[in-house]
Amino acid sequence: MTDPHETIRWGHHALELEIGLGEHGTPRLVRIGTPGERGTDPRPGAPLPLVEVTTAGLGRHWSGRHLIDTALGSRLRHRSHRATRDGDWHVLTVELHEPETGLTAEAVYRSPDGLPVLRSEVVLRSEVVLRNEGAATLHLESVGSLVAGCLTGGDPAAPDSADLLWAENDWLAECRWQHRLLRVSSPARNGRFHYLAGRNTHVVAGQGVWSSCGHLPMGGLTDRVSGRTWLWQIEHNGGGWRWECGVRDETAYTALYGPNNADHGWRQPLEPGAEFRTVPVALALAADGGPDGAFAALTRYRRATRRPHPDHRRLPVVFNDYMNCLMGDPTTAKLLPLIDAAAEAGAEYFVIDAGWYDDADGGWWSTVGAWEPSTSRFPGPDGIHEVLHGIRELGMVPGLWLEPEAVGVSSPVAKALPKEAFFCRAGSRVEEGGGRYHLDLRHPAARAHLDAVVDRLVDEWGIGYLKLDHNTDPGSGTSSHPAEAPAAGLLGHNRAQLDWLDGILDRHPDLVIENCASGGMRMDHALLSRLQLQSTSDQRDLLLYPPIAAAAPTAVTPEQGAVWAYPQPEDTLDEVALTMANALLGRIHLAGRRAELTSEARELVHEAVAVYKSIRADLPEALPVWPLGLPGWEDPWIALGLRAPGGTYVTAWRRPGAEPTASLRLPHLLGSDVRADVLYPASSEAVTLWHPDTADLTLTLPAAPTAVLLHLNSRSQKGS
Repeated sequence: MTDPHETIRWGHHALELEIGLGEHGTPRLVRIGTPGERGTDPRPGAPLPLVEVTTAGLGRHWSGRHLIDTALGSRLRHRSHRATRDGDWHVLTVELHEPETGLTAEAVYRSPDGLPVLRSEVVLRSEVVLRNEGAATLHLESVGSLVAGCLTGGDPAAPDSADLLWAENDWLAECRWQHRLLRVSSPARNGRFHYLAGRNTHVVAGQGVWSSCGHLPMGGLTDRVSGRTWLWQIEHNGGGWRWECGVRDETAYTALYGPNNADHGWRQPLEPGAEFRTVPVALALAADGGPDGAFAALTRYRRATRRPHPDHRRLPVVFNDYMNCLMGDPTTAKLLPLIDAAAEAGAEYFVIDAGWYDDADGGWWSTVGAWEPSTSRFPGPDGIHEVLHGIRELGMVPGLWLEPEAVGVSSPVAKALPKEAFFCRAGSRVEEGGGRYHLDLRHPAARAHLDAVVDRLVDEWGIGYLKLDHNTDPGSGTSSHPAEAPAAGLLGHNRAQLDWLDGILDRHPDLVIENCASGGMRMDHALLSRLQLQSTSDQRDLLLYPPIAAAAPTAVTPEQGAVWAYPQPEDTLDEVALTMANALLGRIHLAGRRAELTSEARELVHEAVAVYKSIRADLPEALPVWPLGLPGWEDPWIALGLRAPGGTYVTAWRRPGAEPTASLRLPHLLGSDVRADVLYPASSEAVTLWHPDTADLTLTLPAAPTAVLLHLNSRSQKGS
């Protein structure tokens, strides 16, 4: 029998959680924090159950927009728990049981030693495992991957000083972080009556195949007084996800989900003996220091949970022929001079982007799928191999653009593969985007087709880099049989896509793969834990890229964030310096009409690449900071810093209309004797003044628009 006063305490020196079992044995997560902190009172009814589940027949106790406070969740009882180690990871498994339905839930928490980050998972990418031990089929409609009802502790006033964080993410305008008060009304402000549970909560959800279209699959909560900050991410490569955050019983809570019925029409039958696994999620804590501290923890966690690859250390410079350059119109005649110019600038990879397969005079959109080279674009006897040989001859690795999941309705592949190899609903293939079908990677014929394409490009053509793009969203999902909800089929495809990518990299371990979907429409950790780079945007305006480049490390590690640097012949020298500076604290993606630049502009490009190569060894260990706060879309001044073993690097942008001077705050250098050097451009007239007592750097840039990369070094600087 469960002891009603028993508390499960688990963790390590950077993170500790407490689970109270309560009077009826319903486990509740009552504290997540650092060792020694006082927990909330695990009284019955507060905070929330450890696992929240709704089915077709069992909903919630208190109706509203939330998916918490479920009848089944409150009936799940503690059966057992065990703490183990898996290498550097601490693992806690809590098994729950509900005897009436026969439902068993196994919640597994993992945390890397020394990091204040909690990951909910089972096996590789699963967080909660549900096993139906009853005799009847349960129809699941929502399952919380993580339910944390104790974020602000037991102080009823704490939610009033908390700000909710979320990131809007649109095409050409990615990673736009927003904030607002978590609670707009409280007992302290709104009169005599005290309500513990509202009807509403803040909900952010994704739909379709793009995991980050509309919003990043992330959120956070930060206390304006103490700086205590939580950040969470949903590690799912499709749009079937949701998080909610609100106040329950005077404490802030968050609940993180994959697909569910309310947002996605998801329903999953759980027959006796079957299993279902939710998508994994992670929760990071900074006890003080605000969002910068939590993003630093999340950055270290992302590095600890991704597939190892040599690209993460080498950080080669990439030239891509698309952006503000060929724009999908490559030919042998156009590419050969670009290859020479890219090699001269110091590029180490050269990627031929969209259009290399197009023999249809611009009608390629509805004919793609076979991924064979155009003979009209590459008319010589060797075809495209003349260009690929030219890339290798100049010491660069050739790359190609590919949109693997798309098959045009007029493609021979659409006729060769069975209907079941594509997204279908109501027995018909789904056509989307003006002439596109979407492959369902659960089907062996779809997998075999794409495996053959990739193996041919790598083994026979010598391709060392693939840019995988995705530009259409086929909607709610796919049904492989009439009883399957489309959202359940989409979840199956998402998981099959991850398995397919693992298979590619198992066969081709040195292949570098860039993740792209109309820029940043698939910016999620499920894909980034496997793929080496992330396209941050399709933004073509160099003056609109700074807020994207500066905020990208909130979603992707600096060494994986690909940022375009595309100087144009019509740009001023200050603008050339700005577009090159955009990429210096990420991954340089050179583009633009470089061969037409003046000699002075070309020198600025060469200088930027040389500076990047001199600092890139520091980037894989660097942690991001934002000396002016997270950037706003129209902020006149923007700054991104990286705390690295070799010092602190800061890129600062002064945009049109900004005052010439800004004050950058770098609290990790408080009290230090700092020297600030201009790394790029060497011709900059930047003036700096360091204030050790306040950790402020006064920076003056006489011209606008322009940007500068600084290196701040101090003998007394704290380690990163």
